[in-house]
Amino acid sequence: MQAVREADHDRYLAALYAPPGKRDALLALYAFNAEIAGVRDRIREVLPGEVRLQWWRDTLGAPCDSGETGQPAADALRAAIAQFRLPLAAFENYLEARIFDLYDDPMPSRTDLEGYCGETASAIIQLASMVLDSGSAQRFSELAGHAGCAQAMTGLLLLLPLHRARGQCYLPADLLQAVGSSPQDFVKGQDREGALRAVAAMIALAREHLLAFQKGAPSLPVSLRPAFLPLALTAETLRRMEGRQEDVLDGKIALSHFRRHWLLWRHAARGWR
Repeated sequence: MQAVREADHDRYLAALYAPPGKRDALLALYAFNAEIAGVRDRIREVLPGEVRLQWWRDTLGAPCDSGETGQPAADALRAAIAQFRLPLAAFENYLEARIFDLYDDPMPSRTDLEGYCGETASAIIQLASMVLDSGSAQRFSELAGHAGCAQAMTGLLLLLPLHRARGQCYLPADLLQAVGSSPQDFVKGQDREGALRAVAAMIALAREHLLAFQKGAPSLPVSLRPAFLPLALTAETLRRMEGRQEDVLDGKIALSHFRRHWLLWRHAARGWR
């Protein structure tokens, strides 16, 4: 709980709306996500990052009776996987997708970006749904796909200053080319106008997935709401980004703590209408 509260406060708050019997499993899942998402921040060379991801593959794939690992998040996640019969393939695909984070290669295309978002953010939402209500989760897997893409793309927009400082570019190369820019120019900041057009296009792409999610969201059962609650914050963040590309580039978009609490509470109580 402490790890998620510090590293991913939005998902921590969302987990508090889950039934007590499901909360520990959700927090274990979110702690795993935060741990892997932060690997790049803790390494200076690629190899240690690759080794860390392989350790997680080996650990999650080990037999349940192989004893504790000594890593609290890993032990909690293994227990959740066993209790709720979560598919190991989803975690393997997640870890494979996260290899991209360790390198500075540009994101090749919109299809590649959507695939990356699907294997990471969308997978976390779908796994959380399986914890909450396995019987209903499968019916809303497509909705989880759009939700994860909207959430991840919005998160990447919020992290633009950090990624550009590192030399990373998550904006698809074909999107950048369409607006007259390139990954190299975007990272180096050599074409401010092109970067602003690229940000506007990325916001539009995230909005496209958000609208697809919102179209089906009213049919979400109450049991699955906690898994999708962070999308309330995604919608508000995207709304504030539109028309403010300069602020997105400079990292000046943020929601107050009060606003975050209010949006989560309102959607937990009323859903998406």
